[in-house]
This record gives sequence, structure tokens and C-alpha cells, in this order.
Amino acid sequence: MKGKRLKKTANSFMKNVVILIFSQLLIKVLGLVYKLVITNIPGFGDTGLGYYSAGYQIYALLLTLSSIGIPSVISKLVSERIAIGDTKGAQRIFKVAFKFFTTIGFILSIGLFLGADIIANNILNVPDVAYVMKVLSPAIVFVAMSAVLRGYFSGQQNMKPTSVSQTLEQFLNCVLSITFVYACIGKDTYIMAAAGNLSTTCAIVITFVYLIMYFKKNKLDTRNSIISPEKKKSNKELLKIILGISIPITISSLISVISGVIDTATVSNCMQIAYSEAVASKEELEQIAMSATGILSKVDTLVSFPLAINLAFSTALTPAISEALAKKDKRTASRRLSFSFFASLIIILPCAIGFIALSEPILKMLYPTASDGAGIFMIASVSMILTALSQTLTGGLYGVNQSKIPAIAAGLGAVIKFILNMILISNPNIGIYGASISSFVYQVIVFFICYNVMNRCVNMKIKFKTHILKPVISALGMGLVVFLGYRLFSGFLGNTISTIISIILGAISYCALILFTKTLKKDDIMMIPYGTKIYEILVRMKIYKEE
Repeated sequence: MKGKRLKKTANSFMKNVVILIFSQLLIKVLGLVYKLVITNIPGFGDTGLGYYSAGYQIYALLLTLSSIGIPSVISKLVSERIAIGDTKGAQRIFKVAFKFFTTIGFILSIGLFLGADIIANNILNVPDVAYVMKVLSPAIVFVAMSAVLRGYFSGQQNMKPTSVSQTLEQFLNCVLSITFVYACIGKDTYIMAAAGNLSTTCAIVITFVYLIMYFKKNKLDTRNSIISPEKKKSNKELLKIILGISIPITISSLISVISGVIDTATVSNCMQIAYSEAVASKEELEQIAMSATGILSKVDTLVSFPLAINLAFSTALTPAISEALAKKDKRTASRRLSFSFFASLIIILPCAIGFIALSEPILKMLYPTASDGAGIFMIASVSMILTALSQTLTGGLYGVNQSKIPAIAAGLGAVIKFILNMILISNPNIGIYGASISSFVYQVIVFFICYNVMNRCVNMKIKFKTHILKPVISALGMGLVVFLGYRLFSGFLGNTISTIISIILGAISYCALILFTKTLKKDDIMMIPYGTKIYEILVRMKIYKEE
């Protein structure tokens, strides 16, 4: 009976992970498509992408204060209430959170609109970025409300509204961005960038309407709720509980976003310092700074693609671990965390090695008119491994009520990153590479702090040979295949076809090496949806032996 229960919870957990993986993949594909298109539009390029991302980073910073981390908090609290049958308590937590974060979002929307010129002039030292921030400002309040709604449904182990709403938002963003930027061809670059970001606001408003409609039809049934422990608590007391968990998470997310803002601000200013002796014109210095910012944004877009897949584990892990611990089921919590960490490595390692082997060909294929940044892409790919593992660990830490740890780790990393950025980027011999180097150091700090604390809270049972060495060997073997494959085909098939063929060969060789090295055990395969059928097929193919 216990085995059936474990299998059921594992299947439920992995079902949510798979839903999120597919939605995140589609979201990133759409995001990549529209950024590819607008970057290659005449008059946009790396400079336009620089304006686009510089304004967006400031918007993202305020967005964090109003919403980022909130889905995890609401998800955790709602799942804990539902686990003991207290649906009335879960519903009340949602209502209190919705009112509070709507108010915060509204205040920050007004603040960004009114303060855009001050930020652009005094912090970024590029006045025209203000236009981008102003068109984004109304979105903050709608994102805040949407975040609470997504957390409400995630706490019910229902990832459908989150995945559908995020996919819808990105689809609309993709279509509208391309449309708006094309409509502004011939205008100044910063106007094109502002037009591209206006699509974000429009898409978010439409997506919020979908979530409200879904909520009205799918509220929790409170008729058979137990007597709620929350009943005697005032709204102020409930809000104190919500903020007690959300503030550390928000600080952690805030510092992570600040890392991007640090890049935006320091790159914008330090690149102008680095080239001030070689370039006399202030306008030309601004263009150089925005071009460098655009290169970082371009690389971040590519790196975020595999990270989106991994994010599914982090998102599903928080309510899953909270639910297991609420039922005092430490075994399930440990298994979910250990599998998620292992799966993160399986997913992220081949992506990182593949990016390193094909950094220049990929940029030439995707950005034919703006292909600079191969070296930065390589460094970012290494950092991506640590980022993915930290994502998973952070989801686990939230689930075991250690939400302060990611904030502390990110805070320490951000301070060191800022110092390194100021030193390295201002050096004309290092320049924009300084941002990538400091980002790597930042991720190293965050990972080691989160890993050590998480391992003390929940025994992760990570085996070096099985969970680390074998995936690394498989990924390196794949990287060799990709590297040699491109060198073989590029001489007569051209860059694009050779790159695509090399990626396909890499995927096939990696899967073969994972199976050949027996990296995945029977229990790991059983955690996957349809794992029983997959295992039976592998046994019939004599890749695995029946146990």
C-alpha cells in the first residue's frame, strides 16, 4: 500500500514537472523567435537589444518587489492547508495575499512611470532608456495579481493555469513585438525598443483576464473543509505569516534580479569609462555601451532556454516538498529533491557542453547580422550549470522553510559581483568579458551555500559516480561528437546546416551514452511519466536487465 502511495505521489509530481517543461520550452522558443526577428530587423541589432534589455532590467527589479517569489509562497501555504483538509484556510490566505500584492503592484507601477527619466539619466547614464520603462510600467500591477493566482493553483498541484497563461503571454508577446517593431522601422533605435516592450504590457493584461476567468470557474470547494486554524486569525496576522515567508524569498529573487541590474548599470557606465580615451563623442560611447548590453542580453536569451526546462523542477518542487513534510513524509521529500538535482544535471550538462562546442556557429546561425559574443557565450554556458542546480536547490529550500538561505547566498554573491564588475569592465583589455566572469563567481557562491544547507536539511543521497561522474562523461563524449561533426560538415555544407546536423548528432550520442553508462537506474526511470513502459522497452532491447 505504501509503495502504491509513493508511486502515486511520484507520478503526480512528475506530471506537474512535464507540464511545466513543455510550457517553458514553448515559452522560450517563442521568446527566442521574436528576439531573433527584432534583433535582425534593420536599425535594431545589438544596440536596439541593449535599449530593450536595459529598460527591462529596471522593470524586472520592481517586478520582483511586487510579485517574484509570490507564487512559491502562496503555493506553499495553500498546499499545506489543503494537505490537512483546510480549504477555507487556503482560500482566506489567497484573498489576503491578492489584496495586498495588488496594492503593492499599483504603487510600483506609478513609481516606475514617474521615475523613469530620473533612473535613465542618473543610474544608467542613457536618457533614452526612459521610453522603454514608461511603456512597461502599467504591467507591474497585472503581473502582481497574476502571480498570486498562479501560486493559488500551484498549491493545489494544478500547473495548468500557470503553464497555459505563461504560454499565452509569450505567444502574444512574440506576435505583438515583431508587429510593433516592424511598424517603427526608420525611427530611432530607442523608439523601436520601446515599441517592442509595449507588447509585453499588452500581453500581460490579456493573460490576466484569462487567469481571472479560470479562477471564477475553479475556486476551491470549501464546503467540506475542516474547522480552519486560520479562522481566529485577523487579516493582519495572516499577512504577517505570508510576509514572513515571502520577504526572504523576495529578497533572494530581488538580489538575483539586482545581479542583472548590476550588469546593466555597470556595463553602461564602465564601458563608457573603458573607451573614454579612444572615443570622444558621448553619443558614440552610449552606443558602445548599449551594444555591449545587447550582447549580454542575446547570450542570456540562449542560456535561459535550457534553464527554463530545469525551472520546472524548481517550481514543482516547493509545493511537493511542503506537502510531503506537512504529512511528515520525509522519505518522499528526500526522493523528490534528490531526483530533481540529478535530473537537473542530466538536462543542463549536455546543453552547456553543446553551447561551448558550437558557440560561434550558433550565434552566426541565429544572429547573422549581429553575431558577436562567442567568448561570452562560452563563459555563460559554464555558469548555466551552477545556475540550474541552484534553481533546484532554491525550490527545495523554500519547501523546508529555509527561504532566508538563498537570499543570504545571493546577497553575498551580488556584492562580490558588483566589485568585480567595476574592476574588470572598466579595464579596456577585459571590457564586457568582466560581466561574464563576475557572473560565474556569483553562481559559484550561491550554489555552494545553498547545497551545503540543503544537504543538512534533507539527505539528498547524491552518489558521485552515478549522479555526477557518469553524466559528465556522457556530456563530454557528446561534446566531442558535436565538435568533430561541425568541423567535418562545415567545409561543404555551410554554417547553418552543419550546426543543425551537429546538434542532432549530439542529442543522439548523448542519449546513447546515458543508456550505455547506465546513468539512469530503474527507480529513476520509474519516476518519469510512462516510466514502466519505457523500462519494459529498454529491457526488450537488452539495454537493461529485468530486476
